[in-house]
Amino acid sequence: MNKKYQRYIEYIANDIKPPYYENMGDAYGLKKEEYELVLSKVFNEPVGILGSAVYNTNGNIVYSENRIGYWYKREYDNNGNKSYYENSNGQWSKWEYDNNGNEIYYEDGDGLIRDNRYE
Repeated sequence: MNKKYQRYIEYIANDIKPPYYENMGDAYGLKKEEYELVLSKVFNEPVGILGSAVYNTNGNIVYSENRIGYWYKREYDNNGNKSYYENSNGQWSKWEYDNNGNEIYYEDGDGLIRDNRYE
């Protein structure tokens, strides 16, 4: 990939906001075969696309979007536990886990907090 094209892909990845598929096509004029390049930069890891879902190398869905603009994205910790969730309706949640994979903290946008970190 030449440097000018690489800078263009990086610019898009730094500038783009969800819904990613819609914006990559409409706002930036990217071809579908370029989506993985941009989304790998957006999620800071190699990703693959299958249908409307974006998967990381562990097979976890990190993003999905439908035709009417609803989207959600997820993040995972180093052990593959879901650590963050956000969707286009403004809902979000975050989790923390102990070394055994047990949930020790949960918080969401509605104000619910479960904190078992210091028991």
